[in-house]
Amino acid sequence: MEYQFKPAWWMTNRHVQTILPRAYRLRQRTPVDLEEIATPDGDFIELAWATPATPEAPLVIVLHGLEGNIDSFYARGMMQAVRNHGFDSVLMHFRNCSTHPNRMPRAYHSGETEDIGFLVKTLQARFPNRALYAVGFSLGGNVLAKYLGEQGSDCVLKGASVVSAPFDLSTSCQVIRRSCFKLYQKYLLDKLKKSTARKLPQIQSQLQLNESALMAIDDLWLFDEAVTAPLHGFEGAEDYYEKASGQPYLQHIAIPTLVIHAEDDPMLSTEAVPKAEQVSASVMLAVSKQGGHVGFLSGKNPFKPIFWLEQAVPHFFSQLQQGRRHDHPVSAA
Repeated sequence: MEYQFKPAWWMTNRHVQTILPRAYRLRQRTPVDLEEIATPDGDFIELAWATPATPEAPLVIVLHGLEGNIDSFYARGMMQAVRNHGFDSVLMHFRNCSTHPNRMPRAYHSGETEDIGFLVKTLQARFPNRALYAVGFSLGGNVLAKYLGEQGSDCVLKGASVVSAPFDLSTSCQVIRRSCFKLYQKYLLDKLKKSTARKLPQIQSQLQLNESALMAIDDLWLFDEAVTAPLHGFEGAEDYYEKASGQPYLQHIAIPTLVIHAEDDPMLSTEAVPKAEQVSASVMLAVSKQGGHVGFLSGKNPFKPIFWLEQAVPHFFSQLQQGRRHDHPVSAA
């Protein structure tokens, strides 16, 4: 494997790899300009453009994770990293993760690819001579993988990278429900309930759910059963997980795609770890023993950690932009 991750000696624990990287980026800010673009259904998508812009540079679309946004540490870091490699970047806020609530009842979920498809078409029309790339983290990675598989050989992106994606949603949900003394579940649920509550008047009749009932939900599966599934036309949580999981789409990806995953990811199941027989020839797997969930910190100095993802992904895109798929390993010592 060319893209080889080795964790820092002082960060081999999977929970530390998952949680601590945020602490290193508490003060980082990436200058952005916000833009709203109207969607065909009468709603909007909020974009965060890295500034200053370089109009002729290739452009990287960044997709955040569950309840993430432009302030997510991995998003800020990646946008700066790709800029250092000569790329512009734009982050797409999933609906209801933006500055203010969306108008339509629907929000977003792990398998919703209409908005990324609309954005790609919009950017292609706006910048017909710019190469487009995309990187997705966690939920955003699953969305991206599903989109790439759906598009197949019609995909106009020049390359993509998928990081820590829950390719098997049902089993990964079960892991989150019990992992780390249910810390991850509480963290995600608190954010999900807060974002749902701010547009509850729009969706209350559709869900038959009042605020007290919403706030009483203490289980991720129950949230998807009561909110995510009915709000987006699924029969229930398991129907949603089956239809939204990105795993079946990996074999249909036709553009160069780097899939990064850690076997010790505390938020994903072993079934979510992609295997060689599950992906197309266009997919490069970078599956490491360690790395946590969107962690992948390396380096010898605890005061100056290396964010390996910010080396690997821009390097992959740079090689594609130069017309080369592989050249040498990107490893972290």
